[in-house]
Amino acid sequence: MPLILFRAQRSRVTAVCALAFFAICVWFTAWQEPLLEQRLFVLTLMLSVFGIALFVFTRMAFALVFSSGLFLLLRAITVLKEQYLESPLMPADFVYYVRSSLFETLRRYPDIYSVGLCVGIAVPIVLWLAWYCDRQLFLHWRKLPRTLLRIGGIALCALVFWICLLPAGPFEQVHARGAWEKMSDDADLTNFFVNLRDSSVHVPAASDDATAARDWQATATELPSNVDPSHYPDIVQVLEESTFDPAPFEHCTVPECQLAMFKPDERTRGTGVMRVHTFGGGTWVSEFAALTGMPQDIFGPGGMYAPYVLAPHVRNSLPLQLKKLGYTTVAVYPTHGEFLNGRDAYKAYGIDHFFGAGELGLDDWDETDAQMFDAAKRVYDKLKKPGQPIFLMVLTINQHGPHNDPMSTLPKQFQNLLQGLPPATALNFDTYLQRLHDSDVAMKGLEHDFLDREQPTVLVHFGDHQPSFDDLMRTLPRKLPPALVPYQDYLTYYMIKSNVPGAALPTYPMLDIAHLPGMVLKAAGLPMDSYFSALTSLRERCNGMYADCADKSLVKSYYGWVFNRLRVYQ
Repeated sequence: MPLILFRAQRSRVTAVCALAFFAICVWFTAWQEPLLEQRLFVLTLMLSVFGIALFVFTRMAFALVFSSGLFLLLRAITVLKEQYLESPLMPADFVYYVRSSLFETLRRYPDIYSVGLCVGIAVPIVLWLAWYCDRQLFLHWRKLPRTLLRIGGIALCALVFWICLLPAGPFEQVHARGAWEKMSDDADLTNFFVNLRDSSVHVPAASDDATAARDWQATATELPSNVDPSHYPDIVQVLEESTFDPAPFEHCTVPECQLAMFKPDERTRGTGVMRVHTFGGGTWVSEFAALTGMPQDIFGPGGMYAPYVLAPHVRNSLPLQLKKLGYTTVAVYPTHGEFLNGRDAYKAYGIDHFFGAGELGLDDWDETDAQMFDAAKRVYDKLKKPGQPIFLMVLTINQHGPHNDPMSTLPKQFQNLLQGLPPATALNFDTYLQRLHDSDVAMKGLEHDFLDREQPTVLVHFGDHQPSFDDLMRTLPRKLPPALVPYQDYLTYYMIKSNVPGAALPTYPMLDIAHLPGMVLKAAGLPMDSYFSALTSLRERCNGMYADCADKSLVKSYYGWVFNRLRVYQ
């Protein structure tokens, strides 16, 4: 009898401790989310996981400790990744970090390694104690009813968990946010679970092999086996983040709206309107498209998380082809390389040397274009070798929002510059124009460094997504051809120049950013493999469009060719 009483008392004490532990974990996980609906979302998921664990293990205290500890561990990993790697935890991390960069990351950040070691020791001990001190439920039930109860309970709790993840489910407001919000706000656990669905990726539907071969076999070609890279030009490519040409906007009639960086000159090989696939944020998908020749949205909703879920599967890209032609490939980045998996993504794209803000000695997120271009020139001078061309990719961040600092902080010439706009809209636009002026001046310096010299060079710079201007951008009227109006929120510019004479590049009413790599190869006069030959043919046959091409069957057969035959993405 004393032994039975001891066991009963031990079980009750264990249950109380487990409940207290669960409550503490709720406070440090679900209740740390910013909004009430986000807290309830995470709490519901915790209760669902608790229910699943309860019916799987049939031990109340163990299920409480297991489920709440799982969420606490997830929260801890999120905090550590934010602190050390400056990027949110993604479901894909558990695949790609383990498979590619986990040990390299631990080597660079021994504090993470130490925490992981402590967790690896503590978690098994706590779980063992919870199991040993707990008592099993449903022991007196018959086998069949007990089995049915457990299966039914698991199914019900799993169903609740699944319903919570539905974008149109009971937590619709939690899901209805942009990709940038999901990757940058403080709702860490909410974003992680929402991304379980958002990060789904699929290769676009393709035609059968015979149709693909019929339409694209003529583009099959091979790179020359004995290349002489000494005759190839350097390629400097600049992605101007959050940058667009302001001239088409109806209220932008002042001289400050006309900038040299958007105007062709005697060295221009090609320029025009370019279509991107994101608005208000998401520069990383423009990077993906400009380097791989594929827009991210053809892969489904998960494509928005390209540096995590798409980059590891890329098997052909502009940098990868240039490496085959003898180029050294380099990237100069305005943030730390770990931000949004940038370093690993660029490695997958084919970049040999990656220089983040830390390596450049710059303050991440706070560089002007001039600072980025000066850093790029230093890197170029360091790596340039006689007879070996360089591909230099530079990302700027000077135009990044917000654009709503007090008007008094702007230089006098940019204060109250645009008339006829609401005050908040005018402030955003005036701030943008002031930063754009600085970028224009810096671009002149970059052209001087790389085009005013004998070394053959192709200089490319292009815009990215339009800034949201605190959700005011979409309301601004602009003058566009009718065919471009449906795309007006996704339009920017591209400019390709060279200090070597050559034929003008073809022009289009609107060039999809995915076609930019082919245009760069053509401007540089470089040979193309089968993938870029097919991409060039798609551009010509679709008049600069990609997935929006009027000939949908042609696009479908193109997918069959590049994905099933050429295996550019696996």
